[in-house]
Amino acid sequence: PALPTRHPRVTTLAMSSPRAELTALATKKKIDTDSRALAEALDAADEFSHLRSRFQIPRAKPSAPRDETIYLCGNSLGALPNGTKKYVTDQIDKWGELGVDGHFTDPLPWVSIDESVNKGAARLVGAKEVEVCVMNTLTVNLHLMMVSFYRPTKTKFKILVEAKAFPSDMHMLQSQVKFHGFDPEEALVKFEPREGEATLRTEDIIAKIKEHAEAGDVALVMMSGVQYYTGQRFDIKTITKAARDCQIPIGWDLGKETNPQAPAARIAAPTL
Repeated sequence: PALPTRHPRVTTLAMSSPRAELTALATKKKIDTDSRALAEALDAADEFSHLRSRFQIPRAKPSAPRDETIYLCGNSLGALPNGTKKYVTDQIDKWGELGVDGHFTDPLPWVSIDESVNKGAARLVGAKEVEVCVMNTLTVNLHLMMVSFYRPTKTKFKILVEAKAFPSDMHMLQSQVKFHGFDPEEALVKFEPREGEATLRTEDIIAKIKEHAEAGDVALVMMSGVQYYTGQRFDIKTITKAARDCQIPIGWDLGKETNPQAPAARIAAPTL
């Protein structure tokens, strides 16, 4: 079946929290927010439910039926698509049959194989085909972008980043500041939630950006679009505008907005 072009709850989620939406739906249906009935109602209304059959769902334990397993670790490694083994085997067989000539032999000549997924990747991230390139891994791509956009000086070298950023992102940032001769403990300034809160407030993020802009010590803001640890989706448009208004480049790791197998990274320069 064709993929839905838009999930019916996307607009609502963009304007409210998941908790608020669940509460509203439970109230409408007169059921408890922590009930199985609510979960079943959400499943019944889900346009994407038929896609589950396209994946090999890992078993919760060796004896557990796959159709009874709920797999929630897609942020780290998604479930295996049913067609993956055939796609990989086809290319291995092609390698065995053609060797180096496989680079130039249809279907999917290897020399341009990345271009075969540009259209789908562009649709996935909401960009034009000429704006996307599928390459490397997320961390490698972030390093490559940091070479261009992280230009520290002796006084302007700090990077603002959310606390509990994805570990590989934090390792990348630590490597970059060390490469330029700075101490990560001083150079990496973290956005922290208020005491007793689990997520960051947009106004607090903007206030810290302005604070360090006035101090003249920040070279870059680097954040994830969705915080992998809490699931918080940041207000990218508002935060990006605040950074640009302060003439500070801001980078967004969008790997969790697409999927781990199609990582994306984008840095918005203040002049763009």
